[in-house]
Amino acid sequence: MNEHPPRADDQAAGGRRLTTREAAEQLGVKPATVYAYVSRGQLTSRRDAVGRGSTFDAHEVEALARRSRREAAAPAGELSVRTALTAIESDRYYFRGVDAVELATAFRYEEVAEWLWTGTVHRGARFTAPPELLAAARRAVAALPDHSGPIDRLRVAVAAAAVVDPLRFDLSEQAVLGSARGLIPTLVGALPEAAPAQWRGDGRLARQLWSRLTAQDPDPDTLAVLDLALALLVDHDLAASTLAVRVAASARAHPYAAVSAGLGALEGPLHGAAGRLAHRMLAEVLERGGAAPVVAEYLRAGRRLPGFGHRLYQREDPRATALFARLEGLSQAGPALAAAREVAAVAARDGRGLHANVDLALAVVTTAFGMPAEAGETVFAVARTAGWIAHALEEYQERPLRMRPTGHYTGPRPPQPLP
Repeated sequence: MNEHPPRADDQAAGGRRLTTREAAEQLGVKPATVYAYVSRGQLTSRRDAVGRGSTFDAHEVEALARRSRREAAAPAGELSVRTALTAIESDRYYFRGVDAVELATAFRYEEVAEWLWTGTVHRGARFTAPPELLAAARRAVAALPDHSGPIDRLRVAVAAAAVVDPLRFDLSEQAVLGSARGLIPTLVGALPEAAPAQWRGDGRLARQLWSRLTAQDPDPDTLAVLDLALALLVDHDLAASTLAVRVAASARAHPYAAVSAGLGALEGPLHGAAGRLAHRMLAEVLERGGAAPVVAEYLRAGRRLPGFGHRLYQREDPRATALFARLEGLSQAGPALAAAREVAAVAARDGRGLHANVDLALAVVTTAFGMPAEAGETVFAVARTAGWIAHALEEYQERPLRMRPTGHYTGPRPPQPLP
């Protein structure tokens, strides 16, 4: 790139201006990363007067450099990660600054994923599984035991797809996005079908996924609920699985390996299993005809009610609120929705202020439409794969191996005698 020093009129108009090379040197990154900061909204650029290069405000560059230095100097055990993807504040969450609930309500899952990846909504976006990836993933999943869970199947499908993708080590943005658009439908297509083949539908991911979750016939309203759930769950800041993805990407693992890291963290009982537990709780409430005895048994056993409370929200999880609103008026969802609200009413009596979270809303969806208890995990994992890819893309633009906290050794003081 041909860089030129900033002109005097540039400096007079907005303070001292830096060339791309100067900004890169101050930030300690490559020039290409400077433009990545621009695309993510962390820096603003302006063409110089002769149009042969970009200039950057020196104060803005210095502020970003200070943030980078603070991150590098964070004490052991404290990790601060820059991201332009999701902000959570005042009981709302935002994708690239746009209210995520409004975005998910207005656009389909694939379009929301494109927004998170590129900052542009591609109307009518569709994801297509490459035949060779899909065939490999299906063969691998078919070899698993019948009792395998959904995360087992998805992890095997990711590994199989990676092996047959010769471009997986290309970490350029376009290559990673191409892999993502093929991987997500490959994951769905590798899952065993619960419905006859004629219900595969129109190519929308929600329609493809529906036939893997339930044998019930879909209609536009029920598909809209599943699509909304997928779009709402695309990303949620630095959850444990997302952090695992960023650690893998920091080591320059290819996107399939990064997604596999996320699935590994998601399989833990404290992250991915809450939807299954909430489903079983609702099923028990419906079977026993009331929430009070079910809640009483949970409390007597000292167990936490699944589907309630979230450390990032003081009130009801906005994702749950949006799903509950969409489920209103659907006759199929009536009993499960009423059961969830009865549980919430009973739980509210203890005064702890626990509010419904998205796991309870997903449990209403899976219970209402004849899906198995683990279906919520499948929906969550498929949806979040798009967010994991977005975080991997961000991390590929950062300093490699930056996520390397310093261990605080607490063992015997060396040197110790040889055992």
